[in-house]
Amino acid sequence: MKSMKKLLATSALTLLAGTGIAAAADCPIKVGVLHSLSGTMAISETTLKDTVLMLVDQQNEKGGLLGCELEAVVVDPASDWPLFAEKARELLTVHNVDVIFGNWTSVSRKSVLPVIEELNGLLFYPVQYEGEESSKNVFYTGAAPNQQAIPATDYFLEELGVEKFALLGTDYVYPRTTNNILEAYLKSKGIAEEDIFVNYTPFGHSDWATIVADVVALGADGKQVGVISTINGDANIGFYKELAAAGVSADDIPVVAFSVGEEELSGLDTSNLVGHLAAWNYFQSADTEANADFIKTWKAKMGEERVTNDPMEAHYIGFNMWVNAVTAAGTTDVDAVEQAMIGQTFPNLTGGTAEMLANHHLSKPVLIGEIQADGQFDIVSQTTEVPGDAWTDFLPESAVLISDWKDKKCGMFNTETNTCVQLKSNY
Repeated sequence: MKSMKKLLATSALTLLAGTGIAAAADCPIKVGVLHSLSGTMAISETTLKDTVLMLVDQQNEKGGLLGCELEAVVVDPASDWPLFAEKARELLTVHNVDVIFGNWTSVSRKSVLPVIEELNGLLFYPVQYEGEESSKNVFYTGAAPNQQAIPATDYFLEELGVEKFALLGTDYVYPRTTNNILEAYLKSKGIAEEDIFVNYTPFGHSDWATIVADVVALGADGKQVGVISTINGDANIGFYKELAAAGVSADDIPVVAFSVGEEELSGLDTSNLVGHLAAWNYFQSADTEANADFIKTWKAKMGEERVTNDPMEAHYIGFNMWVNAVTAAGTTDVDAVEQAMIGQTFPNLTGGTAEMLANHHLSKPVLIGEIQADGQFDIVSQTTEVPGDAWTDFLPESAVLISDWKDKKCGMFNTETNTCVQLKSNY
């Protein structure tokens, strides 16, 4: 049963918000954590589990939420994509969580999405992804392609003079869709099809000798080659080791990675990687007071050797926006919180302010950093906040679509036909 404290707190907040009768959950308010703690993606996702636990602890130290303690419920989908769906269902039907923070790969998110929508759950997804999706039940707090992949490509074209592109990715939906977008974008910029090399490898791939040799061979005609990497998980270890073994430096063939941050570099010898790049919306090296406080809190809780990274900031922003939305709605009810999330703002860690847009994506700055010998990044480029696009302008079928969950209540609104499309194959 609800505690009297919860009922009184919820009623007061509800009256203030003018939302009518509260539909708050029983105490405690349960926060689901759906991140791989084993398998190929544990290198990246374990830290995100720790981040959510820290945020839950911090909120409880502030007095909880709606008069209730927060309780984290952690499961391990073990880098097994069908298991993600099973664990999401377990969180919602067995543990009755009020919200889920989780996933890294798009294939895991695609696995979870039908379950979240069927059971009307709420998922905060903290990692850069390929776009081409907008669900009422998901808030995408990582970067869309126009907030990472496109600006990174522009940096290669405009700043480094790259003329030939090797698009190397892990074989699943995020790299394939992102590279489809980038191929179309590069061709619109005058890059010939024969100057674009695309290759996909399985999760956990370790033998990179042939692929690196193929990349090196691209530059045989003297044109500048650059690698855009959508390689995920521990396959990055072998890739960067092979680059070093082949004597390839950033001056020879620069690499810009979309899934390599401080956490991944902490397990590598970075001495031979200096000068290679990553594109994110946050780096630990960002020089702001808010970031200094965040790092201090993280290291005090987890140890001095632990680093921060971009998806951690995405969870930090998403979690705090969720807290504020629940407070504004006076309830943890998913439909009420979903609407209260739209328009939420929260200071990011790089000096600006994130805003949750009607398409369930954030406005975010774009940062490009050079790998340093200590595993940190020297920020060489930073923009102001860029609104995230759910649907890219560079694929004809997507260019006519918008997402608007505030007024149109639609994730796929066709601006040519003025109709809402619900194409389940995109989900």
